[in-house]
Amino acid sequence: VAAAEHRPMAASYTGTAALEAPGEAQVVAKTSGVALEVLVAEGDQVRAGQVLVRLDADRARLQEAQSAAQMRKLEAEFERSKALVDQQLLSAADFDRIRYDLENARAVNRLARLELSYANVTSPICGVVAQVTPKPGNFVQINTPIVRVVDASVLEATLNVPERELATLRAGQPVSLQVDALPGQRFTGRIDRVAPVVEAGSGTFRVIAAFESGGVLKPGMFGRLRIDYDERANALVVPRSALLDAQGENAEVLVVEDGVAVRRPVELGYVDGGWIEVRDGLAPGAQVVVAGKAAVRDGGKVTVIDPDAPAVADGG
Repeated sequence: VAAAEHRPMAASYTGTAALEAPGEAQVVAKTSGVALEVLVAEGDQVRAGQVLVRLDADRARLQEAQSAAQMRKLEAEFERSKALVDQQLLSAADFDRIRYDLENARAVNRLARLELSYANVTSPICGVVAQVTPKPGNFVQINTPIVRVVDASVLEATLNVPERELATLRAGQPVSLQVDALPGQRFTGRIDRVAPVVEAGSGTFRVIAAFESGGVLKPGMFGRLRIDYDERANALVVPRSALLDAQGENAEVLVVEDGVAVRRPVELGYVDGGWIEVRDGLAPGAQVVVAGKAAVRDGGKVTVIDPDAPAVADGG
């Protein structure tokens, strides 16, 4: 038998999910060219703006020089034309044409400088290099992903939760995590956000929990999550093994009173591991049968050989 006792009790939702890095960037080449230098390797820490790969920039450099020369030529022509206009030796239409040509040359030069900057492929975020595709000497096509950078400082786990839990889960609630790759360790995070809609097809809504990786948790790890959404500091509980077959509104337990087993209905509450809350039907200290229930009948005499051992029916 076991005694009904008071202990802290938590209502929780449990589920499984893989950890993902919300901060991830597929870095693409914005121009084509030969990879002259690959400056990072998988596992390297990088900062935002750091150069990852240098592409051959000879063609872009020549185009920038050509456009800069054309721009300087038109700037000089524009300065001369201003003096001619003041002396009424140049028509307003010709002056406007020169001014428009200069504006166009400046735009072409800015574009050429931008294309030249694309030869240095940089990281848009701080993080860890997860994948590097090109090798020095490879030709890289424009818009081709060449480096994947992951910000793994914070990892997320997404749960698809049944809609009945919609009213109980909210952002900010604590979440505990255990991952298969790190047995015996428990990590704590928070619900970061809760989807405001239920998916009609599955009847579930998304709950996203966030965890500080601490350099230990890695993207792709699979884990078990537990969200405690309510707590009772002094709940009356019995082992779940004390329940007879029926649960819910018709739950019953066998209580030992003066050596007699009495079948008693109980109102149940929260479940926490191997314990279940009894909200009504039992008094603290009540002895309930937790093993050998099949051999114990309602009204039968019971001899408790050991308070920590299962009750034994006398057969009377």
